[in-house]
Amino acid sequence: MTAVIDLFEARKFTLIAGPCVVEATDMCLAIAERVRGMCDKRGISYIFKASYDKANRTSGGSFRGRGIDEGLATLARVRKEIDVPVLTDVHESAHTAMAAEVVDVLQIPAFLCRQTDLLVAAARTGRAVNVKKGQFVAPEDMRHAVNKVRDGGAKHVALTERGATFGYHNLVVDMRGLVTMRETAKCPVVFDATHSVQRPSAGDGVTGGDRQFAPVLARAAAAVGIDGLFCEVHPTPTKHCLTDRTH
Repeated sequence: MTAVIDLFEARKFTLIAGPCVVEATDMCLAIAERVRGMCDKRGISYIFKASYDKANRTSGGSFRGRGIDEGLATLARVRKEIDVPVLTDVHESAHTAMAAEVVDVLQIPAFLCRQTDLLVAAARTGRAVNVKKGQFVAPEDMRHAVNKVRDGGAKHVALTERGATFGYHNLVVDMRGLVTMRETAKCPVVFDATHSVQRPSAGDGVTGGDRQFAPVLARAAAAVGIDGLFCEVHPTPTKHCLTDRTH
């Protein structure tokens, strides 16, 4: 779809937005319709984001999603009924082909950005690949992840900044990294405004965060220069306790 090409060929500013994980189909459809309308009014390209499974929760008891079958069915409905491209996380190489039948962009979670088999499997599907920068990886080193994806055959790859580990339970954003990643990896760069304000594992078994700073960092990243903005959004963020507390 056009929005995918807009982002991955750096032709037009693109928003990637949606709930952290697939909860209810009606909710995903409502979010996608609302955000698409906002983007259309502003001339911004839009890619809907939701994960069918979140395999990297802090606690084993946290809500992970509805499972791959139900989750992908919901994403397929969003793609068809709202007529927007869709992005989802993949945590296992075995899931990439199945997910690629439904979505336009496969996203590699930050914790898995060095997993060669996963990167190559995602690339081989022929879908665009968005790689989250690991909180533990220097910006200039992300070129190696991009090269793995390109060597796997992917034509479209982007990198997403989501903060760097700063001691325990805290992240910081080095805005210089946005420039460094674009120059060294030679690909579009996205800024994740919501995950960058996380406080990992700081919420008694769930991830906490300072969501009031998300707009501040988003504006700062835009000033530096980015190709896209990534935001997790939810209709009732203050009551949203199924996943993270940073939305």
